[in-house]
Amino acid sequence: MHTRLSIRFRRPQQFAALLLLLLLGQCLWVSDHQTLTERDYDFARCGRETWEKPTPLAGYYTTCGNIRDGILAYRAAGLPLTVQRILLGQSSDTSTWEMRHQLSYVLFLLHSLFLLSGLALGAALWWVTRRLYGNDDGAVALGLYCLSPAVVHGMTDPNNEILAAFGLFASVYLAMGVAHALQGPARSWRPRIVLLVLAFGFTAASHAAAFLLALFLALGFMIYLAVGRRAPIIPVMMAVVLGSLLLVFACYSFNADAFSYYFRSGAARLWLSGDAAQRWILALPNAAIAIAAAVALLLYLTSRRSRYFGNTAPLLVAALLFVLTTPGTFSDPTLWALPFLLAFVGGVFADALDGPRRRVLQAAIGAILLLEAGLSVGSLALHLF
Repeated sequence: MHTRLSIRFRRPQQFAALLLLLLLGQCLWVSDHQTLTERDYDFARCGRETWEKPTPLAGYYTTCGNIRDGILAYRAAGLPLTVQRILLGQSSDTSTWEMRHQLSYVLFLLHSLFLLSGLALGAALWWVTRRLYGNDDGAVALGLYCLSPAVVHGMTDPNNEILAAFGLFASVYLAMGVAHALQGPARSWRPRIVLLVLAFGFTAASHAAAFLLALFLALGFMIYLAVGRRAPIIPVMMAVVLGSLLLVFACYSFNADAFSYYFRSGAARLWLSGDAAQRWILALPNAAIAIAAAVALLLYLTSRRSRYFGNTAPLLVAALLFVLTTPGTFSDPTLWALPFLLAFVGGVFADALDGPRRRVLQAAIGAILLLEAGLSVGSLALHLF
């Protein structure tokens, strides 16, 4: 008997799609009011070179030098512009600065893959929280995500952060899924390992420090979850590391010298600092999520039913990321932490909504979402981000 795979698009999926469309609308509004900056130009120029002429200077991968802070962001910025140039029949010598006179939507092209990554991260967050906690709490987590000014900023500016955030979140939760699948037959977990390699490769090409964190976190969670089946973990992780590095090597066009700089740049260095967390908490656009996190943490500490692995894991990851800094290169681990923090908030709220104070908590959640919506509108209007 054959089973047919059906794709369901019912009310939960429709509501999630509306929230993601709301996020996309905010990003398009921001892009429409932006102008091409020097940073945009640098990412576009260097990104186009990675696709069109990766070795213009002896000893350097591009005219920007040997890219040290995540080559995937440059590839993502340059690909739509390169494709558009080819479709228009332009010469490869046509610069982005010249293209800006011909393309009124050059900023949209430049930001398009970052927009897609942010939407994919929102979809992944909704999928994880819905599967773990239910439809309502998946919607709460996604709603806070889609109304976050930090997310809108990350999606409308060429950067490694939104890419690394998506890769790290996907890598950690896919690793948990592989750990659970190891309890079953090999045919059930091999496809997941392929997805895990792709997620880790995406993360590694986005940011070396995020890649190291993903390896550390994935290994720890897999050891914890794969009770009685821990023997395959080391071979699995070795395959993940080798496959990820091969994908990064491919991102450098299999240029060994440029690829070696991935290990020599110091971009993977990590250190502890509370400065970023303090700035994040005190920033007005983050007020609603900070309040939601504080309420969730209070409920987590006072309710035994909330203290289980599904809530503890994202809390630990978020807490770790909030106190990390990368002295080797600029990064924003608070954005990497955001989806884990929202997963924690969604999980704790799911447990509390099953309790006797459901109506009070529903009113509090509604107030938090309204506050977040107001902050989002204010940030869009005043460009607080």
